[in-house]
Amino acid sequence: IFISLDAQERRQAGIADTLVRYAVGVEDADDLIADLDQALAAL
Repeated sequence: IFISLDAQERRQAGIADTLVRYAVGVEDADDLIADLDQALAAL
């Protein structure tokens, strides 16, 4: 969502390069937890 902003604009908006945005919809909670666990394990 902030890809259109350059580094200076992100800094001015208080958006750190380490920001993680996690959007949740109507998915099953167990599926979301498993997906998040898998993604974090890859770090």
